[in-house]
Amino acid sequence: MVWKGPIRQIDHNRFEIAADYQTEAMKRLGLTMRVPGIIYSDSRMLKSIVSDNSPDQVANVATLPGIVGNSMAMPDIHHGYGFAIGGVAAFDADEGIISPGGVGYDINCGVRLMRSSLNFRDVAKQVPSLIDAMFKNVPSGVGVGGKRKLSPGEINKVLAEGAKWAVREGYGWQGDLDSMEENGGIEGADPSLVSSKAKQRGAPQLGSLGGGNHFLEIQRVDEIYDPEAASVFGITEKDQIMIMVHTGSRGCGHQICTDYLDTMRRANAKYNIPLVDRELSCAPAGSPEGQQYFAAMKCGANFAWANRQMITHWVRESFEQVLGQKAERLGLYLIYDIAHNMAKLEQHEYEGRQRRLYVHRKGATRAFGPGHKAVPEKYRAVGQPVLIPGDMGTGSFLLVGTERAMRETFGSSCHGAGRLMSRHAATKLFPAEKVRAKLEAQGIYLRSASRKGVSEEAPGVYKNIDDVVEISHNAGLARKVARFRPIGVVKG
Repeated sequence: MVWKGPIRQIDHNRFEIAADYQTEAMKRLGLTMRVPGIIYSDSRMLKSIVSDNSPDQVANVATLPGIVGNSMAMPDIHHGYGFAIGGVAAFDADEGIISPGGVGYDINCGVRLMRSSLNFRDVAKQVPSLIDAMFKNVPSGVGVGGKRKLSPGEINKVLAEGAKWAVREGYGWQGDLDSMEENGGIEGADPSLVSSKAKQRGAPQLGSLGGGNHFLEIQRVDEIYDPEAASVFGITEKDQIMIMVHTGSRGCGHQICTDYLDTMRRANAKYNIPLVDRELSCAPAGSPEGQQYFAAMKCGANFAWANRQMITHWVRESFEQVLGQKAERLGLYLIYDIAHNMAKLEQHEYEGRQRRLYVHRKGATRAFGPGHKAVPEKYRAVGQPVLIPGDMGTGSFLLVGTERAMRETFGSSCHGAGRLMSRHAATKLFPAEKVRAKLEAQGIYLRSASRKGVSEEAPGVYKNIDDVVEISHNAGLARKVARFRPIGVVKG
């Protein structure tokens, strides 16, 4: 369904849905947009954005109580559950709402980037062996469990502490925690608010990659745009070897979202919140239901940070096994770990005063500018690292957050390439054998848990990552630092 509503171009990278726009559903309910919708794009990419009707989701979010600023969409926007994937919206802490649809099912799906002291010439012949070792050491695939089975007491500690639990159990280094959003464990998580079913789904899966668009990649530095900023992150030369991990909270986060969508539907009736789309189910942010979801969501986020931390440990072990040297000597240090499916209670300046806001970023990445206290001290002079993964046949990016993002998007930017087609359509259009052969011709070695996953995540399924990042860079939301090209991929 192609969106046919009015849209006004503000500049080369911003388009506005005016606040007087009404869908037929809004008219029936007597609802209006409380704020404008802003889509970050260019004229060429806008054609794909309007093709899946996601702009209506941007408009729908603008009808929710307490929304502040604009209802926003990043250039990787595509249709999602309630909120568009690539959507950003902030709600006043006292007058606004909190919505699971603004976070998504895969709570704290996120990315971490590791650097090394290796150059491509050092490992060119060992890339297949490294990928094979990672494929063996890190469980992957839909429904596949992890190597460590957790007791009920242990799963509660994971949900409460996140990566801190994993490091204490020997999965990684203490210094890793200094290079993570929220230091790998967000405060206020309450495991008692997570259902037994969510814990039962999560306990066997901790330390596993999962399926879908999740991956492990060995990458080489392809381009350095800002050598000074790159050096702050330990990136010093082209062809330097990097490792990227992309996964989330697995069945635990999915079940938390499922459970609280039911809670929110009841809350909508209780608090008489009219919805133009039932998928926007929400509760007042300060209500018992809103705060219970928020504390449970934090548990899902902590699960994801622990999950990526354990995977990092096994990636390091894989390099040690193949190269015969300790991970420290190989320089396998974590640059950063960041979420792109989260709601955060943050303080932002808006209209000349400080406001406490619940910022929902669904398929969007936090992009805090230089000097912000939430940025690790070692990076504070250049800004928060923003990690943008591409698909398995193209590049990924490291950017840094900006002051403009703080003023304009509550410190938010894009999160990835953004899908162009459904997984069902992809399996028909991209046979796994052809995808694998094309990657091999590009010098990319692939191991995958399933043939179907290869087809569903083929490079042609996604928008051009270079275009998405260029829009974010030109709009001033995040500044390009370096680009990485995959040379080996483990796909779930």
